[in-house]
Amino acid sequence: MPRASIRTAGEPSARHLFGPTAAPELPRKAAVVSLAPLTKILSAYLKKSEIEAVEAAFQFSDQAHLSQYRQSGEPYITHPLAVAEICAHWHLDAQPIMAALLHDVIEDQDVTKEELAGRFGAKVAELVDGVSKLDKVELRRCKDAQAENFRKMMLAMARDVRVMLVKLADRLHNMRTLGAVPEAKRLRVARETLDIYAPIAHRLGLNAAYLELQDASFAHLYPYRYATLEKAVRAARGNRCEVIRKVLEAVKQALSSAQIDCEVTGREKTIYSIYKKMRDKQRSFSQVLDVYGVRIVVKAPLECYLCMGALHALYKPVPGKIKDYIAVPKINGYQSLHTTLVGPFGMPIEFQLRTRKMHAIAEAGVAAHWIYKGDGERLSDMQQRAHLWLKSLLDIQLEAGDASEFLEHVKIDLFPDAVYVFTANAEIISLPRGATALDFAYSVHSELGNQCVAVKINHEKLPLRTELQSGDIVEVIRAPEAKPNPTWLSFVRTRKARTAIRHYLKTMRFDESIQLGQSLVNQALERHHLSLAQLPPNIWKKLLAETGHRDVKEIFADIGLGRGAAAVFATRLKCLLSNHAQGDEQAAGGQMPDRVPISGTEGMSVQWSKCCSPIPGDEIIGCIGAGLGMAIHTTDCRVAQQIHRRDPNQWIDVSWTPAPGRLFDVRVNALVHQSKGILARITADITSAGANITHISMDEDFVHESAVLRLLIQVQDRAHLARVMRRARNNPDVIRIQRTKQAIRTQAA
Repeated sequence: MPRASIRTAGEPSARHLFGPTAAPELPRKAAVVSLAPLTKILSAYLKKSEIEAVEAAFQFSDQAHLSQYRQSGEPYITHPLAVAEICAHWHLDAQPIMAALLHDVIEDQDVTKEELAGRFGAKVAELVDGVSKLDKVELRRCKDAQAENFRKMMLAMARDVRVMLVKLADRLHNMRTLGAVPEAKRLRVARETLDIYAPIAHRLGLNAAYLELQDASFAHLYPYRYATLEKAVRAARGNRCEVIRKVLEAVKQALSSAQIDCEVTGREKTIYSIYKKMRDKQRSFSQVLDVYGVRIVVKAPLECYLCMGALHALYKPVPGKIKDYIAVPKINGYQSLHTTLVGPFGMPIEFQLRTRKMHAIAEAGVAAHWIYKGDGERLSDMQQRAHLWLKSLLDIQLEAGDASEFLEHVKIDLFPDAVYVFTANAEIISLPRGATALDFAYSVHSELGNQCVAVKINHEKLPLRTELQSGDIVEVIRAPEAKPNPTWLSFVRTRKARTAIRHYLKTMRFDESIQLGQSLVNQALERHHLSLAQLPPNIWKKLLAETGHRDVKEIFADIGLGRGAAAVFATRLKCLLSNHAQGDEQAAGGQMPDRVPISGTEGMSVQWSKCCSPIPGDEIIGCIGAGLGMAIHTTDCRVAQQIHRRDPNQWIDVSWTPAPGRLFDVRVNALVHQSKGILARITADITSAGANITHISMDEDFVHESAVLRLLIQVQDRAHLARVMRRARNNPDVIRIQRTKQAIRTQAA
């Protein structure tokens, strides 16, 4: 038996949009809320056990919302009950009906998702949770230009299409009762509905809901315009009523003579669609002639074509106004025959011809798949069809341009493959599912990605490789001197990011290698009393013919990257010059540099060996390795000395420039007393001396109440390092501090 609930007054909360509120200005009397209308609808297509589950959900929701009232003064349970009835009219299955009854209990009553899953099953809990998450989307931040992106994000967040159906039913009932809401909130909600929810209903094919949401929003946003147009439509309806009646009678008689069993109904454009046509085409109301239309519903598709033949015999068709969406359905599954005829007094009338099933799909969209789940097809088959349909949603008529962009960027199905995230300025960026914060930076601008050093996601600093979720707020932290790291290629997902990183690495490494190669060659030629400026063009032609390089720049780049030795190259140039027809060896003009200058800004062509971590002020030497460019070591580095003994020809003389242009890593070990706050104090000493700390580790074994802190810090040069160490030694808890060449062992990230 359907159950009823007796409501009494109480103190409610006020967290829902239209939701639980004190509403003191309205009297509260005991009210009976009946489940009978809902169960009457459900009994037509649900099993008895399913209806009992729905009744249990109603009782739970009724108890949860006890003593809560809407701003209209009605018991709050009337709202979820009305939402469930809308879903029932769409013939949704039992789970979304239960979710409709329960959709506010998580948000308003602190009922947990786990509690719902235990009582009503995991699927119902997922649906309720999905609707609650959509409620939390801050649509008020949406600018007009961002409305489309919000629609995309909301669709992407609804993994099960039934979540969006329940949400649309919720908004539909809210719009029907919007008059009780204060004006400021009423205007905001109406704008939200017009910008967000009505287009979603449209793209899901829920035509009846779409038109109602549009008209209700228009009435609240522009009441004067709505009232004026409504009055004009009523007047036109009276003037044209007799004409429409004659048209309907003539159509029914013609189709009856053709022995076609059908339903013929007149239809009228909505107030908002008339207003939109007037606005978009700059017409007055009197110039909008196609206010009325006729819909004919038949039993079989073939009868649609028979109807059209009978209609064309009755009235003249307008050339170019015949559209066959039965043979070629619209991308969202819509099917009908459209034809516009010239009726009495030259009035154009659009006719839509369709079967009952086509009509259900045209009106209820994706919900029609549940209405017809027993029509010769299993529910799973229909849901799979809905999956394919939802993958390629297009706007039905007027928004084809936006819909194409929507299709390209969203490509949504019930498990969407895209995420939608906010920039710091509340703009929306669409990215492939699995995209990282670094992909986000490159999607904004390639230069922003190249200079990215850190990101904040939802105001929390997280790694660049962090995968993004729909609704995340992402802020990129950049540094002008930053450059892409080759390891980024291992975790970026978007083609744009990968292409930009590869292009930068290829371009910058090539340019830097050319400069380094020229310096190396000049140094090698100086030993032969030659210079690059002295070499005639013919020498370069002969050399290119021997090596197979396209130009001299490629030769320099290979040398800079360590693919060739500058000494060998210089020797070959000397031989070619000696054999040149005009060639006598000439002494090099001017003084050549004894050493290759190193500033620290050469990029990837110069690498800083971790075995000795050279810094400006150290005596250094360069090692050319195949494919690795030049590695810089300190002259007393044991690793460098071993390599030098094996192959002395790999080594070249280098020296620091007067003002190196970056900070350099150096390792420091500090033996300290074990005392409270020692780590904070010593890090404060180091940072106060202008050094950056990039890593700290501490020995686990303590000896005589002391411990070794192992620090990796960044300094400008040896003088700066000395100042840092002096500052640390002034700390009474520091026993000893010294630079070390031993690598710090770090835990894998």
